[in-house]
Amino acid sequence: MIETSARLLQLLSLLQLKRDWTSGELAQRLEVSTRTVRTDVGKLRSLGYPVEARPGVAGGYRLAAGSAMPPLVLDDDEAVAVAVGLGAAARASLGAGETALTALAKLEQVMPARLRRRVEAVREATSVVPGGDPALDLEVLGAVAAAIRAGERLRFGYTSWDGAESSRHTEPHRVVAWGARWYLLAWDLDRVDWGVFRVDRITPKPPTGARFRPREIPEEAVLRHVVSRVGRATWRYRATILVHASAEDVVARIGSPLEVEEVGPDRCRLEVGSDDPDRLALWVTQLGTDVEVLEGEELAAAFDRLAERLRRAARVRTSR
Repeated sequence: MIETSARLLQLLSLLQLKRDWTSGELAQRLEVSTRTVRTDVGKLRSLGYPVEARPGVAGGYRLAAGSAMPPLVLDDDEAVAVAVGLGAAARASLGAGETALTALAKLEQVMPARLRRRVEAVREATSVVPGGDPALDLEVLGAVAAAIRAGERLRFGYTSWDGAESSRHTEPHRVVAWGARWYLLAWDLDRVDWGVFRVDRITPKPPTGARFRPREIPEEAVLRHVVSRVGRATWRYRATILVHASAEDVVARIGSPLEVEEVGPDRCRLEVGSDDPDRLALWVTQLGTDVEVLEGEELAAAFDRLAERLRRAARVRTSR
């Protein structure tokens, strides 16, 4: 007969696997009496699991939906599937956000070595169609998310956009997904200021074990801070454009927390940036309205190159 704590976990796993179990079925699977099953069900209820009883001769039990989310018990295959799914979502930037990252960090932290090897095998055997953005190392992402969840100071090596390398000692606060990239907002202990770091340029060092009390910063301030710092520090090319549309329409179209300055009922000013001016020109055209480049020679030149390519494409079509 298995230990009581292990038996409770096995019972919980069975209840999560199937909607209805008779007392006899549970007793047979657990190799105990039906009376022990009733006692164990009572213990699960005291822990917050909403186990419903069905009366009658063939009475049994079912796990119902509760008002709060209790801990789940996953078997090996389920744990691997969840880890791989969370990793794929992070790679694809599906908007899972910090919640998915912390879930992945929690899962991999308690996952046995044999299951970690299975997860790594799936990742290594999976190919992703390459895009313009660097591949995201999920181990780095998981380490950052784990430090945030634990309130633990994070040391890491960092490579800036110009290739300069430095060592950072931080209090990590939040990971922000923006487009296909992830950014860490952290309090830089050496510079005594907030810093924003691209996660794909971070090389974590061994855990410090030093805890800290998170600084208070509103959610909207987090996004503004990341946007402003990314614009100033990590964009290689920046430009200011005048958009021939209302600020409200532009905010709805861009779908990112850029600051839009209203200059009239159908005009607004927008600061944009990118590591690639040609990609930035393509992005601006997706606003679907006329724009003027107020500042940014690189963007203006990129528009010229784009216009010439489109004219050549049109001439090829009309010459057929």
